[in-house]
Amino acid sequence: MAAYFIGIDVGTGSARAGLFDAAGRMVASAKADIRLWREAGDIAEQSSKDIWRAVCSSVRSAVSTAGVAPGSVAGIGFDATCSLVVLGDGGQPVTVSASGSQERNIIVWMDHRAIDQARRINASSQPVLRYVGGTISPEMETPKLLWLAENMPSTFASAWQFFDLTDFLTWRCTGSLSRSACTVTCKWTYLAHERRWDESYFRSVGLGTLADEHFARIGTDIVPGGTPLGRGLTVEAATELGLEPGTPVAAGLIDAHAGGIGTVGARGGPGDILTRMAYVFGTSACSMTTTREPAFVQGVWGPYYSAMVPGLWLNEGGQSAAGAAIDYLVRMHPAATEAERHAEELGVSFGAWLAEKAAEGGGAAAIERLVGALHVVPEFLGNRAPFADPDAKALVAGIGMDTGIDSLVGLYLAGLCGLGYGARQIIEAQRAQGITTDTIVISGGAGQSPLVREILADATGLAVAASSSPEPVLLGSAILAAVAARRHADVGTAMSAMSELGDVRQPNPAAATWHAKRFVAFQKLQALGREVGR
Repeated sequence: MAAYFIGIDVGTGSARAGLFDAAGRMVASAKADIRLWREAGDIAEQSSKDIWRAVCSSVRSAVSTAGVAPGSVAGIGFDATCSLVVLGDGGQPVTVSASGSQERNIIVWMDHRAIDQARRINASSQPVLRYVGGTISPEMETPKLLWLAENMPSTFASAWQFFDLTDFLTWRCTGSLSRSACTVTCKWTYLAHERRWDESYFRSVGLGTLADEHFARIGTDIVPGGTPLGRGLTVEAATELGLEPGTPVAAGLIDAHAGGIGTVGARGGPGDILTRMAYVFGTSACSMTTTREPAFVQGVWGPYYSAMVPGLWLNEGGQSAAGAAIDYLVRMHPAATEAERHAEELGVSFGAWLAEKAAEGGGAAAIERLVGALHVVPEFLGNRAPFADPDAKALVAGIGMDTGIDSLVGLYLAGLCGLGYGARQIIEAQRAQGITTDTIVISGGAGQSPLVREILADATGLAVAASSSPEPVLLGSAILAAVAARRHADVGTAMSAMSELGDVRQPNPAAATWHAKRFVAFQKLQALGREVGR
């Protein structure tokens, strides 16, 4: 019987499952939407029960669509957003919401309620902060834990376990309390290279209770991604997923890092695992580079040991809003309603319609004419890297009084350029600390667009490669599944065997001077925004 591997990706808006064969070819996929509650004050909450329902639905649908026997599924891998899940006695949800709803037990990654806590933590100047680029983000978990301890003490006290979402899902499948080195190192301040939590850090920032408990509620068994957990699927989880009990389940990764596993070690194309930067372009954007020795880059998260590829150090940058920033930007334009109607009539997404209109106008080769004097710094949710500034705001300059479709397309392209210049800024900050990047390997929904890849190549001056897989993030989790099932000796071997690069876009030399000038303008606007916005 042929063996298949399931990769499951839980994003901000949906849970997706992909079924892959041993060569990494996707046989079928499915998705189910998940609910997101948004409140004033940058509050974003979800439900672990709702997410588990969506996971089960997507897995059952993918297996059914493929027409394969459940027993042919040889392994399961997970990735998810770095959201905080709170469970009480018996694994039941405990509210994190002002609404009091027990159902709302997840503080979503994008929730910025803990900005004040993050500021106070950063003021402590604890040595562990050196391993998060010098500045902790409110998107990370210890500021959120501190917020709960200070603002919802009954929730904090009654919690049995605090999980990163990926670790919740693997616990839900196996009953194992093991945490992924990826989640706790990148988002919880675990020092993977020393295999320990920093007790003094937790005591100094106001979370000494966790140290008193010897960290039992946030994880004491930390394992690399791809490690088989427990005895595989429990009977209960197998029944809900429609699979066989005992099916191996891999320790998972944060969603962006799964995109890295699905791309940076792929066969073919330029560069290698040490010179490729994974760029996962979804609602947010995450950039990841790997090195043999630790490299400290101010404002770039890390270095994290074994957080993505076991045995290598990871530096993680990115933008808190990427696809979400472009969507928000273009919907402010007067022509957005008309354009959305055209997109609906054609049965395509708003972004896809804009990309097609841009291509009709000449695409990246005509970008100077299409964009004109527009400049965009798309930091609607702050600057994740290299300034680690959650208070940064977006700027748009050069707006005229044109309200037509052409000016909407120009705004869309200017926004994409702004994201490209943000990526270029991160690359240059890392290069100054000895991290060499020659190729960007893109994944995520927006990365499927040839126009996006072309603009990113021109804006950064680097080759931009796409995976040959239509779903490299799902593939990354399926690679973990194959390792957990012992079909490959390690993650590095599995990456090469199951992933391959496809289309490669080289930067256009004729556009280099224009983008260089725009990059200078981007930095000046960005600096001015920080100056006048305080």
